[in-house]
Amino acid sequence: MAGLNKLTVKQIQNLKSVDGKSIRKSDGGGLYIYVKPNGSKFWEFRYTRPVTGKKTFIGIGPFPDVSLSEARDKALEMRKLLHDGIDPQIDRIERKAKLKLLQTYTLKYVADQWRELKVSQVKDKTMLDNWRKLEKYAFHKLGDIPVKSLSAPIVIEVLREPESIGKLETVKRTAQLLNEIMNFAVNSGFIDHNPLSGIRDVFKKPVVEHMKALSPHEVSDLMRALGHANLYIVTRYLIEWQLHTMTRPAEAAGTKWDEIDFENKVWVIPDSRMKMKREHRVPLTEETLSILEGVKAFTSNSPYVFPSTRSNSRHVDPESINKALKRIGLKNRTTAHGLRSLASTTLNEWGEDPDLIEVALAHIGKDKIRNAYNRTDYLERRREMMQRWSSYLTRYSLGSFSVLNTLNG
Repeated sequence: MAGLNKLTVKQIQNLKSVDGKSIRKSDGGGLYIYVKPNGSKFWEFRYTRPVTGKKTFIGIGPFPDVSLSEARDKALEMRKLLHDGIDPQIDRIERKAKLKLLQTYTLKYVADQWRELKVSQVKDKTMLDNWRKLEKYAFHKLGDIPVKSLSAPIVIEVLREPESIGKLETVKRTAQLLNEIMNFAVNSGFIDHNPLSGIRDVFKKPVVEHMKALSPHEVSDLMRALGHANLYIVTRYLIEWQLHTMTRPAEAAGTKWDEIDFENKVWVIPDSRMKMKREHRVPLTEETLSILEGVKAFTSNSPYVFPSTRSNSRHVDPESINKALKRIGLKNRTTAHGLRSLASTTLNEWGEDPDLIEVALAHIGKDKIRNAYNRTDYLERRREMMQRWSSYLTRYSLGSFSVLNTLNG
């Protein structure tokens, strides 16, 4: 019986093999001590398999590493398994396999799978920047740790390093990415919950700097600066193109000739080039058509409207717009993205329809249900609004060397 323990520690210590042969002594309840000829002692649990009915045994460990009381506890656990119809050997194999699998699910392993899913949802540059942050500020110390073993204190300690040198925005973004990965781990069944949720709250907050942008009454300053600037002609065309079309710098810089529908006076930007992965149509005004006419004389042998000076097979760097704005004295007053803000603020002050403005900026609202049903892009109504915007800019270009005034003589 399990309760009739026949052995004592002293008896086990004094056990020896007989005539150079191994011996086995019972402690009751299926627990045995096995003594080898060389004197080493091992615990065994002997039982009958619940499915096949065959007798077998499973090792528990050596004595005295595994004490008598520990061996009895393990034997009791196995008897409970047998009572539930579970074979202790199979249970041990399954637990070892599960543990090995959990140890395989390291942060880096799970992050690789998360990246495979995420790469189709964000732009290549965004994914590259995010991955570099993770490699530099997380994987170097956390990458080999199983996600099951990650905890808030462990991750916080690692992120304290960049925080201590003032990289607060980096800390915020890295913590956000780690949370995304851990949520992915939960949804994939690797872990039961995300222990990192909320860790951003323990770090210093980066100071939010609002995007630099000119006010509507400063449009004349912008057009005057552009008109008198000594800039590469294609860069000047690009800045005015972005300003008139209200597009993002990367969208403007990557404009292709085959995206321009001259017949219908529309620029169709494919979803692959858009931030929100949705095709965007821009109605072309008299001024934007003139810009295309003027720049074609310099770039017609390239697939890009604004090719790089180094290669016609590549478009100009979007950052060249910011660099140009700095050179003409607007460094602390606006940025390439600020040109979009200028357009938005001005049109809103005019009382233009907010829906038209948001579509013109290629923004997608937070209301997912409305987005799903409201697929119209108000093209013709935007055409009128965009023409009013272009005409307004042209009025402030008079007397300057704007590319439009150059074209119009």
